[in-house]
Amino acid sequence: MSRKYFGTDGIRGAVGQYPITPDFVLRLAHAVGRVLKKTEDRPTVLIGKDTRISGYMLESALESGFNSAGVDVVLLGPLPTPGVAYLTRAQRASLGVVISASHNAFADNGIKFFNAQGAKLSDAWEIAVEAALEDLPVWADSAHLGKTRRLDDASGRYIEFCKSTFPNDLTLKGMRIVVDGAHGAAYNIAPKVFHELGAEVVAIGCSPDGLNINHEVGATHPQALVDAVKAHRADFGVALDGDADRLQLVDAAGRLYNGDELLYLMVDDRLGRHEKVPGVVGTLMTNMAIEVALTGRGVQFVRAKVGDRYVLEELEKHKWLVGGEGSGHLLALDKHTTGDGLISALQILQACVRSGKTMAQLLEGVTLFPQTLINVRLQPGQDWKASANLASETQAVEAELGAHGRLLIRASGTEPLLRVMVEAREAAQANACARRIAATITG
Repeated sequence: MSRKYFGTDGIRGAVGQYPITPDFVLRLAHAVGRVLKKTEDRPTVLIGKDTRISGYMLESALESGFNSAGVDVVLLGPLPTPGVAYLTRAQRASLGVVISASHNAFADNGIKFFNAQGAKLSDAWEIAVEAALEDLPVWADSAHLGKTRRLDDASGRYIEFCKSTFPNDLTLKGMRIVVDGAHGAAYNIAPKVFHELGAEVVAIGCSPDGLNINHEVGATHPQALVDAVKAHRADFGVALDGDADRLQLVDAAGRLYNGDELLYLMVDDRLGRHEKVPGVVGTLMTNMAIEVALTGRGVQFVRAKVGDRYVLEELEKHKWLVGGEGSGHLLALDKHTTGDGLISALQILQACVRSGKTMAQLLEGVTLFPQTLINVRLQPGQDWKASANLASETQAVEAELGAHGRLLIRASGTEPLLRVMVEAREAAQANACARRIAATITG
């Protein structure tokens, strides 16, 4: 059964346009509450959010919807998505809810959920919620309405959790680190984590006004971080996105490292400490160079569909611990149940501190294959799968690349875009092939 509202990462869209409207979000919370009440007499849900101005409106709608179904609510305020996942588990809550559109601009927003263990919920659960949305509401009577309270020290608890993943025998003292919070959920948290571990912190992108989240800062606009690292002569730069579940890192030379490279560094550090790493999960988009490097070291590599939930599913299937995406969503399941930009950054920093090497030195011998990614905006109702021209050009490009490259065409799960990715030994070939494919879609 296909899902009507849920995409690859919850429900997301433009604020004020269905379904990101207060009336729908109230109905959604009520439906989720009804699903929870089938297995639990008095459920409790936690609600966290990023810094978008629309978060106030959607938070109120969620609160009312849950309360109306007899579900208690705990408000966390602005908190990274992985922080909500952590506190859901730590507080023994029934469910965690995040109001965020992640890396999107402020005009978008979304709702996503974590189960009691702090993990993303299954497709089956989302289908059950969508079925409940079709039912008439069943309002709890006055004596059984839910209550709401606020957890005042939510950010402090999450800061301590992040710090606990960094080895006690290591310190960041002597390091100058630029921290870019994307004017998002980690604006008041990320600088404190690195400062309390000993670093001198230069904060940028940490002054949200409700409208500037992800605007020319953060993991999706890393040039601001590159410039700040050079200007402040910092040792490292850390960029998060709006809800702080993805990461980009910059070294002292101003070189930017993407999620594929950071995934390799996490594995390399574990192998260097003689930990067993039987396998790693990437995605269909993961650079071939990472697969070649890992398999060359005896580490099995499996590709999942794009989306950190699918990486997690493969990790659980194989009982492995480490996986991630080039976008900077990285998973270390012995540290956290979900992708966490702050914890991932600390994993890389500990590798550098312990080895005394830079990221560039640790990545010697691992050179990414040239990759071209073109986002093609789809017209309403456009059926790209039925295009004969696209099918013909796809066949031609795949024949040209042979075993020395890859072509991937996929629809975005969060935006009306078709993503065309071509990987080849030569950058010119990757670029030319990607443009040929994109032209058949727009033409």
